[in-house]
Amino acid sequence: MLAVTPAVAQQPPAVTASPGSGAPGSGVTVTWTGFQYPCKDNTVSVLWDNQTPIGSGSFGRTRSGSTGVTVPAGASAGTHTIVAQSACDGPRTIFTVIIPPPPVTTTTPPPPVVTTTTPPPPPVVTTTTTRPVVTTTTTATTTTETTTTTTDPGSSSSVPTSSTKSTVNALDADGALTLDKDNIQPGDQLNATGTGCAPGSEVRLSSQDENVGRAKADSSGRFSSPVEFGTIEPGRHVIRAQCDILLVGNVDVSLTSGTSGTSSTLVVLVFFVLIGATMLRRQFSALRVPTKN
Repeated sequence: MLAVTPAVAQQPPAVTASPGSGAPGSGVTVTWTGFQYPCKDNTVSVLWDNQTPIGSGSFGRTRSGSTGVTVPAGASAGTHTIVAQSACDGPRTIFTVIIPPPPVTTTTPPPPVVTTTTPPPPPVVTTTTTRPVVTTTTTATTTTETTTTTTDPGSSSSVPTSSTKSTVNALDADGALTLDKDNIQPGDQLNATGTGCAPGSEVRLSSQDENVGRAKADSSGRFSSPVEFGTIEPGRHVIRAQCDILLVGNVDVSLTSGTSGTSSTLVVLVFFVLIGATMLRRQFSALRVPTKN
């Protein structure tokens, strides 16, 4: 028996985005934890605003995983929802899109044109031209980032009913192969049942590289199939059931010489001996000469 983590100790599903903000087209790492395992499909789809797929991944027995995604190029400024969606869970987190401000362009006006008028001589007039000083002022724009954290209404400190179901499925996921007989003789019928396979998966039964049966797991991962040997020898035989996991069972084959055939032959021989003795007795009786008085 394998120790199973109590349902109350399991964490609810959660998803995070790193970094939590960025510009359109920037890269983000999405990480998920606490997903229900096993699930009928362990694939995780990453959705932008719960609509547009932007990435995918999966999870296993650790119930966690991550993937890199890209913020859609046409995303508007503000907060958006990133959802990690599987067949059994769908936690979400908030990502803030920041639109970078446009670069500030400074335009320097051309210097004023100074027209100098020189009167005819005499006298000689000296003209002094003064160019005005142009002052350029650059205004800096300050952007304030506001991050809003939204708590998923579906998350709570108590463990939902689905966590308890995951614990039950975890017992089945360990898997077991059961044979209805421990010892058989050639010609005896042998049946195999098993648990722990992925729902709907194909199951192949083999012994010493020989296919001895096939089955398909039901929605709970269980299967059943007769075991049919093409050739069989005395001794212990290992039965393997291969689906997404490997299950193993043993059966002993013994060869015992039956006495029923010999007994039947003896009965037939005795019968014919008795019939022959009776016929001989009648023949000798018919040849007996009667005695004269």
